[in-house]
Amino acid sequence: MEYILIIISAIFVNNIVLTKFLGVCPFMGVSNKVETSIGMTGAVAFVLVIATIVTYLVQKYILVALGIEFMQTITFILIIASLVQLVEIILKKVSPPLYQALGIFLPLITTNCAVLGVAILTVQKDFNLLEGAIFAFSNAIGFGLALIIFAGLREHLDLMNVPKGMKGVPIAFIVAGLLAMAFMGFSGIVK
Repeated sequence: MEYILIIISAIFVNNIVLTKFLGVCPFMGVSNKVETSIGMTGAVAFVLVIATIVTYLVQKYILVALGIEFMQTITFILIIASLVQLVEIILKKVSPPLYQALGIFLPLITTNCAVLGVAILTVQKDFNLLEGAIFAFSNAIGFGLALIIFAGLREHLDLMNVPKGMKGVPIAFIVAGLLAMAFMGFSGIVK
């Protein structure tokens, strides 16, 4: 039951983009097309889960053991950047088609604050390794859900007669706010 609560909470109630405002840069920047959003979602899910597992292990067995928890943020940033580079190198050698498909998204994930935010939240919520991995994957699903819905809305907006001063980013921010309000309807389901 605990895992189901973590999943529902991360996807709907405490959506990483719409309630915590983490990962807003790729949310606004990559959401022009649904196809691009799906690619970004896959890349974020992969990196988010791996980064959360590695940062959890480093936090528990190195930072806490040495009493240097204050180094958490800089250590996590270095781990995330290194993991993204490692994943990029491995994909380039092992699966060139997958590397081509995710090509532009992998470097973008290095600067995605949602990855760092989930790693830190995993430690703050005192999750164990399995709960942390489920939390990370659920946040990736929530990120993807919000991103894909928003991309669909933006594609639809391109077909609408939007006033000249509202075209582009201004109407996108309004729609993002409305989407966040829609997700607020899930609050109260899970804490």
